[in-house]
Amino acid sequence: MAEGQISGDIRDIGLADAGALKIEWADRQMPVLAGIRERFAVEQPLAGWRISACLHVTAETANLMRTLKAGGADAVLCSSNPLSTQDDVAASLVAHHGIPTYAIKGEDRDSYYRHINAALDHRAQVTMDDGADLVNELHTRRTELLADVVGGTEETTTGVIRLRAMAAAGQLRYPVVAVNEALTKHLFDNRYGTGQSAIDGVLRATNVLIAGKEVVVGGYGWVGRGIASRAAGMGGIVTVVEVDPIRALEAAMDGFRVATAGEAAAVGDLFIAATGNLHVWGAADFPKMRDGAILANAGHFNDEFDLGALEAQASSSREVRSFTREYLMADGRRLNLLADGRLVNLGAAEGHPALVMDMSFANQALGLEWLRANAAALEPNVYGIPDAIDREVARLKLLSMGIRIDPMTAEQKTYSESWESGT
Repeated sequence: MAEGQISGDIRDIGLADAGALKIEWADRQMPVLAGIRERFAVEQPLAGWRISACLHVTAETANLMRTLKAGGADAVLCSSNPLSTQDDVAASLVAHHGIPTYAIKGEDRDSYYRHINAALDHRAQVTMDDGADLVNELHTRRTELLADVVGGTEETTTGVIRLRAMAAAGQLRYPVVAVNEALTKHLFDNRYGTGQSAIDGVLRATNVLIAGKEVVVGGYGWVGRGIASRAAGMGGIVTVVEVDPIRALEAAMDGFRVATAGEAAAVGDLFIAATGNLHVWGAADFPKMRDGAILANAGHFNDEFDLGALEAQASSSREVRSFTREYLMADGRRLNLLADGRLVNLGAAEGHPALVMDMSFANQALGLEWLRANAAALEPNVYGIPDAIDREVARLKLLSMGIRIDPMTAEQKTYSESWESGT
């Protein structure tokens, strides 16, 4: 493709050079994926595969798309969230890498689904999703395309939940690899990536001081664990809200206060939702919140705060900073919603650091290679990343960090696999 030729729907092709610098910067911090890309370029494991990807359009994702193309795939990309697109990166993907991209930061709902459908028009043999919106559209409104699809991958917790529900209902029509279930994804991307990037989004949108703030974290999965840890490390006084007794117990033993959503509503200065579910805080909670409380979402969809109830209770609203909307309540209190209630780390900041996305996207690339070799034998269901791939990604990451570990001795291996030895 000639530089400057537009294929897709992006904001401004003139942003491409700035995007190229972002992609290059991220690539330097993604050595595992870079190594896979070099191998893919030689071996062509994805040759001829049409891939429709619905992912956050960031510099890190651009390097994944470059890897797929190097492996022989014919891939197109659309955004998995209206606020997560980096417009300069989208422009560079089109202008410099010849990858059709359909994504504009801040696009409305109609444009968002128009872009998903444009990606589906590629008549994919493989889907790559982050939240399962593309898969849902394919299974409900574009069913004529399902015959071409042999498999897919899913990047995030929310999407895996949706896909497992589809599979349980007998509605999922092809096998999907749950990249999110890889240990080298959720133990690191979800915990360290979101833990840092969600706080980064809050700080960019508000410039508040975390130290001394009452920080309420909704959910204590891997994302919630990471946010609570980072907030506490910056001096925040952390309360965790959970519905799962085991996770609540873990939060308490990690040293955090545990409370109900209603109890926490009355004490929080900053609320960060990370449950992947809806209405963690709603109509009964907003009247309890302090003047100036900040509401941020680290879950995939903008459902974790009941935004309809918030708007109904407010007498007016205004944008007081970029990505910060102040709601004036009837009694004069002000509640501040960040990034329209969408993913704060991508809506108000740049998302996860490239160093951690290196592992997540290495799993995506190797998961696709595995899917190519095994799709014909798989039933329509949700499958985890094979343990061998997970461990290989960890090995390569350690190698890139200059860290060495011991292998088991033959004696240790025999002992670990035996039952005869005792005291």
